[in-house]
Amino acid sequence: MTIIITGSSTGIGFALAEFFGKKGHHVFGLSRKPADSEYFKTILTDITDHHQIQNAISEILKTEEKIDVLINNAGMGMVGAVEDSTQEEILKLFNLNLVGSVQMMTAVLPTMRENRSGKIINISSIGSEMGLPFRGFYSASKSALDKVTEAIRYEVSPWNIEVCTLHLGDIKTNIAENRVKTKVSEPYQKTFNSVYELMNSHVKEGLEPLEVAAYIEKLLAKKVWKAHFYLGKFGQKIGVPLKWILPQNWYENLMKKYNHLD
Repeated sequence: MTIIITGSSTGIGFALAEFFGKKGHHVFGLSRKPADSEYFKTILTDITDHHQIQNAISEILKTEEKIDVLINNAGMGMVGAVEDSTQEEILKLFNLNLVGSVQMMTAVLPTMRENRSGKIINISSIGSEMGLPFRGFYSASKSALDKVTEAIRYEVSPWNIEVCTLHLGDIKTNIAENRVKTKVSEPYQKTFNSVYELMNSHVKEGLEPLEVAAYIEKLLAKKVWKAHFYLGKFGQKIGVPLKWILPQNWYENLMKKYNHLD
């Protein structure tokens, strides 16, 4: 298979690219920074730049007859109070997490339509299913990608193109070093510090990136895709169905306890 993975220079993206490269697939990693690996080819690409994306796809199609899989993994985290976040920070986050992923889908769909096949996995978060304290805009950006995924599934189904969202819980990566941390004003400082320490501890205790790769390998083998798949520890995954069935106030109280806000 020919597989494109965005955000492949570090973390989950790098683990995915090496995993599938070692399996013998033709893997192309699109990232702003080069990756040191013999198992996949890096094409330096900023996925918020339409022209860079088009150039990358053109380069891939010089050697590949088709694109079988796109894994939209590139993204960024953002923490801070809703009140303290600036317009610039919010737009930058959505430009990468939502618009960048949409631009990647737009770039590969013509060749997938021509071949009447293709699979697209949009990497989201279990946190997209609920507004998380001090991660409101991150949750919102991923939730927006979820809804776009649901919509595009209808639109591309005539060409046998499958699209899904993979919601991840905490994964052991260096996300804490790369996420945007907005200025936190004095009223929120004490509570934010407590929540921030907790969320970093959850990352350290998260699943290994290779577990994500193994899950995606099984997902690619499925004949029928749902719109949403979930991978994470039980304590995080259970939050999704609980939100569907519990009264809002009950759910919020549970989330406050989980985030040490009670």
